[in-house]
Amino acid sequence: MDQRFIDECADEELSLGDFVLTGGEIPAMAVADAVCRLVPGVLGGEECFTDESHWDGLLEYPQYSRPEVWHGMAVPQVLLSGDHAAVDRWRKKQSLHRTHERRPDLYEKVTLPTKTRAEKKFAAEVEAEWEAMQGEKK
Repeated sequence: MDQRFIDECADEELSLGDFVLTGGEIPAMAVADAVCRLVPGVLGGEECFTDESHWDGLLEYPQYSRPEVWHGMAVPQVLLSGDHAAVDRWRKKQSLHRTHERRPDLYEKVTLPTKTRAEKKFAAEVEAEWEAMQGEKK
């Protein structure tokens, strides 16, 4: 884009990442989609965006659908249990682990609450699980 136009008309410049595209159409659509989804009524409900990557500084947990077993890989049992609290706990842990592994820059900024005994236990479990996963990779 002509620098003179940017200097005269642009209030702000955005970057979608470290890559180059053939034109500005795809980045413009990506920005429009990201912004429009926050407009009330565009999505079915608030949880449609508050439960996704980056909303709370974490990457989103893994998603699963049917069938329960695909190519010999099963959906994690906790997701089939019907125990909503256990599912929420599993999702939070998966988000933390995924962020720690894939985006350590984001994970550095995460502070788990540790005021209550349950919060302290959760934080300790997350740390122990992360250490165990690292041991398995060696």
